[in-house]
Amino acid sequence: MTKNTFRFLTLALAAPLYVNAGTLANGKWSLADCGNKPEVPAINQTNVEAFNQSVAKINAWQQQAKVYYECLVKEANADNSVIADTANAAQAEYRSTVESIGQQAEAAKKKLEKK
Repeated sequence: MTKNTFRFLTLALAAPLYVNAGTLANGKWSLADCGNKPEVPAINQTNVEAFNQSVAKINAWQQQAKVYYECLVKEANADNSVIADTANAAQAEYRSTVESIGQQAEAAKKKLEKK
């Protein structure tokens, strides 16, 4: 087993161990484990008390949104890593296969030239 083939098999077996991140379908990426995006509260200008309540809701929203967007970035980075690792492993496997075929063809050529 060549070094590149071993690397490909290692990555292929390790890929399911990655955290379940987002899903890409029809050109749209969606999150898997971050929950729903928090709704942005409106500022209520009716009176001072209503305004103060809306500011409190905005403060709470900011905390929820921070958690949501941090999760989004984490999932995106995990997906990017899996995609890059998979593509790199596939390219390494291709190069290894081409090299192996070339060596086999060269060996066969030398064998046939001796006949």
